[in-house]
Amino acid sequence: METSNHAIERTSSVNSSSKRSISSIQSRMSGGNSLREVSVAELGSKPVRQSSRGGDSEFFSMSFKEINDEDARLVYINDPERTNEEYEFAGNEVQTGKYSLITFLPRNLFEQFHRVAYIYFLVIAILNQLPQLAVFGRGASILPLAFVLFVTAVKDAYEDYRRHRADKIENNRHALVLNNGQFQSKRWKDIWVGEVIKIKANETLPCDMVLLSTSDPTGVAYVQTINLDGESNLKTRYAKQETLLRSPEGEKIVGLIKCEKPNRNIYGFQANMELDGKKLSLGPSNIILRGCELKNTTWAVGVAVYTGRETKAMLNSSGAPSKRSSLETRMNLEIVILSFFLITLCMVVSIGAAVWLKHFEDRLDSIVFYHKKDYSKGMVDIDNYNYYGWGMEIFFTFLMAVIVFQIMIPISLYISMELVRIGQAYFMVRDMNMYDEASDSRFQCRALNINEDLGQIKYVFSDKTGTLTENKMEFRCASIGGVDYSNTKASMPGDQVAYMVKVDGKLMKPKVTVKANPELLQLARSENDSPGGTYIHDFFLALASCNTLVPFVIDTSDPAVKIIDYQGESPDEQALAYAAAAYGYMLIERSSGHIVIDVQGEKQRFNVLGLHEFDSDRKRMSVILGCPDKSVKVYVKGADTTMFSVIDRSYQENVVHATENHLHSYSSLGLRTLVVGVRELSSSEFEQWHSAFEAASTALMGRAALLRKVASNVETKIKVLGASGIEDKLQQGVPEAIESLRAAGMKVWVLTGDKQETAISIGYSSKLLTGNMTQIIINNNSKESCRKNLEENLLMSKKLMPDSTIESDAARSSGTGKVQLALIIDGTSLVYVLDSDLEEQLFQLASKCSVVLCCRVAPLQKAGIVALVKRRTADMTLAIGDGANDVSMIQMADVGVGISGQEGRQAVMASDFSMGQFRFLIPLLLVHGHWNYQRMAYMIIYNFYRNSVFVFLMFWFTLFTGFTLTTAITEWSSVLYSVIYTSFPTIVVGILDKNLSRRTLLEYPQLYGSGQRDESYNSKLFWLAMADTLWQSIVVYFIPLFAYWNSTIDISSLGDLWTIAIVIVVNFHLAMDVIRWNWITHAAIWGSIIATCLCVMIIDAIPMLFGFWSIFEIGKTSLFWALLLIIIVAALAPRLVIKVLYQYYRPNDIQIAREAEKYGNLRQVEQPEVEMNSMTMANQRR
Repeated sequence: METSNHAIERTSSVNSSSKRSISSIQSRMSGGNSLREVSVAELGSKPVRQSSRGGDSEFFSMSFKEINDEDARLVYINDPERTNEEYEFAGNEVQTGKYSLITFLPRNLFEQFHRVAYIYFLVIAILNQLPQLAVFGRGASILPLAFVLFVTAVKDAYEDYRRHRADKIENNRHALVLNNGQFQSKRWKDIWVGEVIKIKANETLPCDMVLLSTSDPTGVAYVQTINLDGESNLKTRYAKQETLLRSPEGEKIVGLIKCEKPNRNIYGFQANMELDGKKLSLGPSNIILRGCELKNTTWAVGVAVYTGRETKAMLNSSGAPSKRSSLETRMNLEIVILSFFLITLCMVVSIGAAVWLKHFEDRLDSIVFYHKKDYSKGMVDIDNYNYYGWGMEIFFTFLMAVIVFQIMIPISLYISMELVRIGQAYFMVRDMNMYDEASDSRFQCRALNINEDLGQIKYVFSDKTGTLTENKMEFRCASIGGVDYSNTKASMPGDQVAYMVKVDGKLMKPKVTVKANPELLQLARSENDSPGGTYIHDFFLALASCNTLVPFVIDTSDPAVKIIDYQGESPDEQALAYAAAAYGYMLIERSSGHIVIDVQGEKQRFNVLGLHEFDSDRKRMSVILGCPDKSVKVYVKGADTTMFSVIDRSYQENVVHATENHLHSYSSLGLRTLVVGVRELSSSEFEQWHSAFEAASTALMGRAALLRKVASNVETKIKVLGASGIEDKLQQGVPEAIESLRAAGMKVWVLTGDKQETAISIGYSSKLLTGNMTQIIINNNSKESCRKNLEENLLMSKKLMPDSTIESDAARSSGTGKVQLALIIDGTSLVYVLDSDLEEQLFQLASKCSVVLCCRVAPLQKAGIVALVKRRTADMTLAIGDGANDVSMIQMADVGVGISGQEGRQAVMASDFSMGQFRFLIPLLLVHGHWNYQRMAYMIIYNFYRNSVFVFLMFWFTLFTGFTLTTAITEWSSVLYSVIYTSFPTIVVGILDKNLSRRTLLEYPQLYGSGQRDESYNSKLFWLAMADTLWQSIVVYFIPLFAYWNSTIDISSLGDLWTIAIVIVVNFHLAMDVIRWNWITHAAIWGSIIATCLCVMIIDAIPMLFGFWSIFEIGKTSLFWALLLIIIVAALAPRLVIKVLYQYYRPNDIQIAREAEKYGNLRQVEQPEVEMNSMTMANQRR
């Protein structure tokens, strides 16, 4: 996740009673001790009132509009009966389960039959129940579908049981609810809108509630929202001053809250409160949501406004969108083709039956095998069989053929795919090469239906901060007063500074040590009233005060030593505060009204008169402090793009220019930069700001916009103090990972919120950018200039790459092509490109580039870029990120990967797969992705083959039995063929087989291209499999037929021979393609053949079944065994010969690598392999 260079979601505070001038402030100064204070006119006499959070966009400013009565929810405080009198709001009981005992069966079946194939098999089973169409036994025909439905239903029932169990635990948790003037324990599910609730420290909120009061005298409450938005840092929420001093237990609060109707917006809240005839505005900082935890606050009291399914947490719990793998989608085309095959076979049979019935029309009463008369009762009492006429008999024959040939559409394939994916996921999760020791997190497979897509990725969209980098900020350097104090001068381990201060007889030191610049450290510690010393003092004072960090004291093993841990929402702020502490400016205490900073061993108290939060328009924040030197100062920090527009350039112009040069130098090193400034307010300026701030803070309409305007007015004529450089280090293995991804033919796009110079520097250090790349930079402020820039660069790219039509994507991505282009575009330009006619030009330009780097992009722009690529190409996309602002991108991509990093679990919860480090993407894609795709692709084609060969076998028999659809193979063997005889081996191979070793796949990323080129699953392989199917079915059927042509063998014995022969052939066929043998594979393949023989013998040993003892009779003859051997050789010989010739004369990359791997000379074929990869792709593009 891109963490802003500034604090986000700030809160604003001001002394509501302070109306006096700075002269009165100065008159109340106190001194003479080590703790010097400033007191601003009654500042200490009353708690400081906190104003609601201002928005950082128009999105947030909507929260402060007037609410119409028809669009409002009326909540009477501490009066749930009246609140729910007119309209009974939802209770607080939550139900995440999908089913109940009554609805489970119908609803689950309804959901399962969304698969069209299931409807097809249901129709087949129903048709077989009709007497006129009964081919198989009624029980046998329904068994396969019933088995699949049952297995899926059991899985769904177990998952729903777990949801119901979690709901029960959640609903029966207890909270303190105000009842008759006392807080009493009450179950969560019994809480209603309007009730007053008390939450204690570390407890979870049961519903969405507006804060009324907290244990903090200023009304501050700290909450952790990791369960809601994935952010692990603490957030501040406030109670209104008017309700803060009232005790719900001693003084009944009577009021009305008029709030917006329930919605999913977790960052906005629009409401007004009417209390004692006074109308107060409520915003996002006044509401705490269900699922949050109260932290570092003893207790908080609030009134429930949204409960149960209407809470924002529940409204946002719909989950990630459903995704289907590309193989499964493409498989539908082959199923349609097989359906045409099925219809064709059925039409041939019905037409043949029509001709046969017409030809023997006069002899139907007595003809052998088809007489209309029933002579079973003798010659006297003769009944007619049901004969429906020539036309209906043909129609019934067609339907019976559909029933007999039904397994042409393999129902077992669906359940096999699910089982294989579960097995693949198990081995991915157990892979210790994707285990992150630092976070103690394993790889997680959150979506089981797209495992094979990991082997076909073409585009990788990556976040930067927290994904490529560690999101652990480290203060590296500073420019103060125009002087560059770079930490590169402090390279010795001894330069790590752990500043310690003595407070109340105990030593306190910061949790994080900082590598300090010796020169700057000496200047900061010296008493120097020179201009340079003033710059340094104000600079570090700004770093220590201009934030919303809360210092927490942590005990250590030494009772005399305490550790200060800065908790806050921004890692940048934490790094700056620890840097200030290292140089002797340690923030040791914060409340809403004041802060205490230890300045070189002397504690100083600063009154916080106001704090203007960061927003996306200003891109800066400021704090107004009452200082110990009887002055009021505004400390400002923010992005250079906006800070230099408010800097007073007439003051120390040389300092401004030097700071600008240093900023450019820091950005070129990949550092995150901030500009720091200060302004001293005069008496009149303070009064003007204070009155304007008061008016904006109490406004009921347009409050956010008014606060932004007040902030912009005071943040002018700023004196620049300097700039900071913070390093966000690359994660381990990132450069190597990106290099491997590009070598594998993937295009890596980095989407970041950082400035362009920082992003480019990170691009070089991560090996995303190289020195021989031609950079195309697009930074435009209008649509027309953007259009012109795109057209010019597109024309230039065509001139630089005239042969790009035959150059392979792999060569271009990996850098082996003649010309390499890198596109760098900023978020402002993307505003004019996305969702406009310029999209196509951008895509054409980007498709010619090896690398695309997008800077200053917003979260929705990330998703828009992914959507742009998906709309214009069939290539697979993968998005990877670590924070809440990456969720839309992750869900938009074909495959979404979440990094479980420093910014919570929002990205993880929305992802398909999650991992601890970016580098784990290499084994995930190049190893498991390759294996999963190869296995699944083979399994699908193999399933088509093994079912089709069985159907053709029955079809040939139909041609020789008067088209009557009599089957030689018993009905139970027909059912068990797809369930037991041949299914288990393909599942085992789909989980365990490996066409190449892990070492080879990692060492030669080019091998990944086989999945991108659909080498394991394409139309050519499908039709070759169908041709092989036709040949093998002819061999299996006709060789025994002609061998026994003049014999007296019965149909059951011949059917048993065909059953065993076809099972042996398809399992030998599978065995020919297995690469890695192990005992499980041996047991599955050979065990299936043995199991088939045993099942056939058991079936034939049951007297009431047709074909009693047949296998035992035919098995006695030597011809039976000879025919089995001949069938196996004749059926598989052509396949074996073609396979050997093809691999010898036209081997692909995989076959070359496997051969080299086998004989240990893999290194000798590296270059030919790469050349073949490129040529193969070039030929396909032609």
